[in-house]
Amino acid sequence: MIYLDNAATTLTKPDCVKKAVLRALDTFGNASRGAHAPALDALRMLMEARIALASLFGLSDDPMRVVFTPNATVALNMAIAGIKGHIVTTTVEHNSVLRPIYRRENYTIVPCDSKGCISTDAISSAIRSDTGAVVLAHASNVTGNVFDIQAIGQLCAERGVHFIVDAAQSAGLLPIDLKNISALCFTGHKSLFGPQGTGGLCLGASYLPQPLYVGGSGHHSFDPIHPRQLPDALEAGTQNAHGIAGLLAGVQYIEATGLANIHKQADALARLFAGSLADTPGVTLYGDLNATLRTPIVSLNIEGYDSAQVACLLFEKYGIAVRAGAHCAPLMHDTLNISGSVRFSFSHFNTREEMQSAVEAIRTLAGR
Repeated sequence: MIYLDNAATTLTKPDCVKKAVLRALDTFGNASRGAHAPALDALRMLMEARIALASLFGLSDDPMRVVFTPNATVALNMAIAGIKGHIVTTTVEHNSVLRPIYRRENYTIVPCDSKGCISTDAISSAIRSDTGAVVLAHASNVTGNVFDIQAIGQLCAERGVHFIVDAAQSAGLLPIDLKNISALCFTGHKSLFGPQGTGGLCLGASYLPQPLYVGGSGHHSFDPIHPRQLPDALEAGTQNAHGIAGLLAGVQYIEATGLANIHKQADALARLFAGSLADTPGVTLYGDLNATLRTPIVSLNIEGYDSAQVACLLFEKYGIAVRAGAHCAPLMHDTLNISGSVRFSFSHFNTREEMQSAVEAIRTLAGR
């Protein structure tokens, strides 16, 4: 099988991730729920994971502001729920941003252009006196376009509004610095190479949302109020220590391999793939494919085929795994005037031979 669905989840994990999960299953107790070695081992690992993630995201001075969640969706719901007033977001967003915002009455959705690009000036124009936050994906899960979170973060800081970043597609691929970011929401199972069921929320110094749920924390058990200090304030219940052990190993793998090296290898494959298909009759590619900085995603359609039909044929006839449909990003597809697309997403574990096989398969389908 040729696996090119890494934007959904990375299938190939480094060996160190698998070993870390297996070791945790055999040795970890419940962190903060005992003074014995298994419980303390789990607690130490959670702290080590916070430190590693804080370092990766430019939050080294306060790793306790790294909060673990089951995924980016929970992190985004938590971050958005804490915002008062008007919210600015965009048409590039995933439903994990859109649906929490749709629950509110006071929001503005900034449109992207036909290539899926967002103007910083358009976001600036949408900010009002009652705006509480701008919520933006660092990278589109449909087009692979990357947005300038540094410039928008600076804009938000100057205008006195919070900035919430969805880093589901960028964490582990692109450098991220939490400066001027109020909340960075990430998932562990994609380019951080962790297991599914891991993710988190990195909070800037100026933002502390209310917890979505409260309960056991292992501390202050006689207090009727849930602890207010981080990370306990947002981490009620038993943590997924087994999964987070794998996430920690994934981050350590990234540090050892080099973030730039990982992105460079995957990006080169995606650009070769897109370039090889750019002039293929009947094939339409989406996004700003000539941008200097992109994530390794290429979405396309073949004339005469539904996107789901293409994905089925690719797997059944060629053993190529991709994703088809709207990718939980409906407004992006509305902008592109399509109901769905076929998404190829590359990892640095993919090879040039696999990429070329995918090119040949698309050319064959397009030529009938």
